[in-house]
Amino acid sequence: MVTVATLLLLRHGRTTANAAGGLAGRQPVELDETGRTQATAVGERLRLLSCPTVVTSPLVRCRQTLDRALPEAVPVVEEGLTECGYGSWEGQPLKQLAKDALWPVVQQHPSAAVFPGGEAMASMAARAVAAVRTWDARVSAEHGPDAVWLACTHGDVIKAIVADALGLHLDLFQRLIVDPASVTAIRYTPLRPFLVRLNDTGGDLTALVPPPPKRGRRKRRTADSDATIGGGAGAGA
Repeated sequence: MVTVATLLLLRHGRTTANAAGGLAGRQPVELDETGRTQATAVGERLRLLSCPTVVTSPLVRCRQTLDRALPEAVPVVEEGLTECGYGSWEGQPLKQLAKDALWPVVQQHPSAAVFPGGEAMASMAARAVAAVRTWDARVSAEHGPDAVWLACTHGDVIKAIVADALGLHLDLFQRLIVDPASVTAIRYTPLRPFLVRLNDTGGDLTALVPPPPKRGRRKRRTADSDATIGGGAGAGA
């Protein structure tokens, strides 16, 4: 039975740009007071887990989130998890951007969206998915099937990774919601990923840790590629 680790995707806390209705992009915007409170709160839940590996986008808002949430962690910077390069859109109010001719493309056909002076959304999705899949394989090999590891990144990046896990075309990823300081959990298996949590802002994260093997069971069935027919007993059962 092939077993795998569990990935937790943490979006950074609210920033000054989020609060002002602007598009931060790769600008060095920082957490606002609400964002700092959110980071502290999510840390209280995350510290109940043992995450042997923590990786992060290089942008300051993710680093600040981890400093408050997991102050003892030593995050590894992963460039593949940085924010989408929005080019000339960065720093602009969203209300103003909504008047741009590119806006409906970003909303309805994001796989074709290329930001002026920036990045294609499809390129962002490809490098983010490649980054988390590479790290997940590494964590599984080094720390075993019970490992829970964390990646702190951005809203559109997480949405793209979730869309890939669900087998959704990138053009459908705008249907997903990922709030500041929320946790999303994905478990990759040899044949397909499973979305375990989405946009969790207050749930019990300890339930994501695989349970100990039951007495008499020769091999732990931590995760495989078969779905549980009927829904099963839930995590931790």
